[in-house]
Amino acid sequence: MAFVDEARIKAVAGAGGDGVVGWHHEPYKPKGGPDGGNGGDGGSVILRADPSIGTFVELSGHPHVKAQRGGHGQGGKRSGPRGQDRIILVPPGTVVHDAEGVLMADLAAPGDHFVAARGGKGGLGNAAFATATRRSPAFADKGEAGEERWLLLELRLLADVGLIGFPNAGKSTLVAKVSSARPKIADYPFTTLTPNLGVVEGSEKSFVVADIPGLLPGAHSGKGLGHRFLRHVRRAAVLLYVIDLTAEDRDPFQDAQTLQQELAEFDEELYRRPSLIVGNKIDAAPERANELRERMPEAIPISAMTGEGVNELVDILRLEVERVRAQSPPAIGYVRHVIKEEPLRVERDGASWRVHGRRAERAVATTDMENEEAVSRLQRRLISMGVERLLGEAGAAPGDEVLIGTIAFDFEPQTGEVSH
Repeated sequence: MAFVDEARIKAVAGAGGDGVVGWHHEPYKPKGGPDGGNGGDGGSVILRADPSIGTFVELSGHPHVKAQRGGHGQGGKRSGPRGQDRIILVPPGTVVHDAEGVLMADLAAPGDHFVAARGGKGGLGNAAFATATRRSPAFADKGEAGEERWLLLELRLLADVGLIGFPNAGKSTLVAKVSSARPKIADYPFTTLTPNLGVVEGSEKSFVVADIPGLLPGAHSGKGLGHRFLRHVRRAAVLLYVIDLTAEDRDPFQDAQTLQQELAEFDEELYRRPSLIVGNKIDAAPERANELRERMPEAIPISAMTGEGVNELVDILRLEVERVRAQSPPAIGYVRHVIKEEPLRVERDGASWRVHGRRAERAVATTDMENEEAVSRLQRRLISMGVERLLGEAGAAPGDEVLIGTIAFDFEPQTGEVSH
């Protein structure tokens, strides 16, 4: 299966069902009264982190995600069925941004979820509008439209140790040596084209190692392959810089410094992450292994191919991961709650007046404009919200066109509060 770590999707929630105008009919009760039921709420689109999912490959091929609309109300005060939610399983570690790039959610752990698009409310049936003074309402609300939004999903792998190095440094060989992972290994650059995860088992606690594609100098600005995958080590507790002691086209003892500079340019916090350095391929460059001990005494000499020094490295990594994790809070989910109830406001829109505000827009969208009684109720609602007052204060004159949502009205003030 292809590894896809980014996906752009359009989440479309279900609309609410319409309320219904109905009347109670029963022998010997000619004035049975209204009994129209409410429409059901529309289903929502929900993203849920699930460990059985490791990539966005399915979403990349089907970016339009839609939930079910709610059912319409029925007579006998029966409400329409609620639309089914559309639950999309995503890998743990999924980060969600809106179309403007604002972080909306970080689904860090299995079970974390985010309502990507909320279903519309069902419309009220005429039975809901019956009062002591309005005994026979002959109107009902339409269902509210569901939310629609484009979202960018980005995967950040959940690993304890992130391996960072230049191409052919031996990172994939090391992952294969310490875990059951079997990444592709060859003697040419960019063998690793996708991140590899390996679980290091043992008598003590296990931990997860992530091998990302090799970096090149300038990776932070887009050079080479690795810059796309640097984000996958953002959650790692410990970074492991792997340097190739057999490199002939550069000074291998400068590799760690160069890699650290790349991380500093990409993410300053990532650069400050606890880290270790290993000098790999001591079996093929024994003379440089001795030089490594002299010039970089903090580095750990290993041979991922023969296994020399690997067990000692695993023990050190396990202790370091436990130490760092003990000092850091566990990964928790993040969901940004946006309050959309903006205050009402009026502004010029060409020769017309535009009324902004979700309450007013929703009232118009759910009103049956073909029903005079419903339109009269809408007018009273808009007056009580202060729409007529705001239009008057803005300078609207009787007969001016007023736009609310997708509907146009002629301004006909009822309260005598128009002022200029």
